[in-house]
Amino acid sequence: MFTVERHVRGKWVCYDCETLIQAPVPAQVIDKGIPTTGLLAHVMIAKFADHLPLYRQESIFGRAGLAIPRSTLAQWVGVTGVQLQPLVDALRDVVLGQQVIHADETPVQMLAPGSKKTHRSYVWAYATSQFSDLAAVV
Repeated sequence: MFTVERHVRGKWVCYDCETLIQAPVPAQVIDKGIPTTGLLAHVMIAKFADHLPLYRQESIFGRAGLAIPRSTLAQWVGVTGVQLQPLVDALRDVVLGQQVIHADETPVQMLAPGSKKTHRSYVWAYATSQFSDLAAVV
């Protein structure tokens, strides 16, 4: 189910100019992080598309022999969300630019930092219509 990717980077020394040359590290979503883009996508899809909580994912990874704490999974979700925000913003602009969109406001109770009372806030969702060439929800 899971594999380990090993990146072997050669290291060379130039004795004439006395410099060390090494291949660059491959680009990663989390700088100097362990998870690959595939593992991050797996965690995000399991959480948001399959509605699988992180504590269940933690136990699934544990059964597969991977000790990934829930706190680490939560950190990966947060960092990946920040990295994907420009894509979300661009998709939202495209969806809101459609001639017909569907909108839904869901009321939620929000607790402001340092406050003991909650206040009513709204989560908005926008979707393109069935007649649009683009099928998207933000």
